[in-house]
Amino acid sequence: MINDKISEMFNEMADILQMQGVEWKPRAYRQAARAIEALRYDLEKIYKKGGVEKLEKIPTIGENLAGKIAEYIETGRIKEYERLKRSVPKHINVMLKIPGMGPMKVKKLNEVLKISTVAQLERAVKAHKIASIPGFGEKSEADILESIGLMRKSKGRIPLRSAQKQANEIVNQLKKLKEVRKIEVAGSLRRKKPTIGDIDIMVSSTKPGKVIDAFTKMKGIQKVVAKGSTKGSVILKSGMQADVRVLAPESWGAGLFYFTGSKNFNIEMRKVAIKLGYKLSEYGLFDKKTGKMIAGKTERDICKKLGVKYPEPEEREM
Repeated sequence: MINDKISEMFNEMADILQMQGVEWKPRAYRQAARAIEALRYDLEKIYKKGGVEKLEKIPTIGENLAGKIAEYIETGRIKEYERLKRSVPKHINVMLKIPGMGPMKVKKLNEVLKISTVAQLERAVKAHKIASIPGFGEKSEADILESIGLMRKSKGRIPLRSAQKQANEIVNQLKKLKEVRKIEVAGSLRRKKPTIGDIDIMVSSTKPGKVIDAFTKMKGIQKVVAKGSTKGSVILKSGMQADVRVLAPESWGAGLFYFTGSKNFNIEMRKVAIKLGYKLSEYGLFDKKTGKMIAGKTERDICKKLGVKYPEPEEREM
């Protein structure tokens, strides 16, 4: 559901705002994120039934946050989120690439120990300067050291053939689950780029929780980075990051289309959809006026409705 993505974005916005010393907004975003996580219904369906006013009836969701949810549903982005992401300094961005290191941890280490680089962080851990900082501890030191090692191990891109081999191992394990209806690699791996930065795998299932649970417990995993209701991220023992996203059967084609990319290809397809009075997202192709789903089960259905020739994944570089 779109709920997971918006909840994740709101939590990230809260982290950045708190890191910047903003007083009340972080709490508002976190409360909204928790309310969205607890919802039984899809935000997009709520919005289509009653617009922004209906979203405002969700506990802790006021006019401002309802507007941001509507912005994402309509455009696939939240401009304020993108602005906040750009506001994070480069050295902080590097630190945030360490698995498990969020904005608040980075801020705390910078405030207390003036740490602003990975090298400084590693030296501080080895000197046991972090364990005594409130919110950390001896286990935190061990986790940080391990995470730095994982980041360095996964640095850079690997050859296509090597990535395909690792992805196939995951796919073959997940195929054994009765809950898995369809499974396919996506991203640059499906587009057969010469080098691959990470592995993206799409799964169609009506029981996403069981799929994500099985994925994060598979053999060959060194660390679980994130585990949500429809997405899991892990670091493999090779150092490569692998993400699994579970899609509803009716959105299988749309999700595969979107997460295969490329980014510029997706932008062009959305432009085509807009000209026809449609809205294209990872959840499907919708009529903007009625909100009715027009296509989504397969990529070819979407292309047919858009009036474009189906492009093979390798042809989607722009």
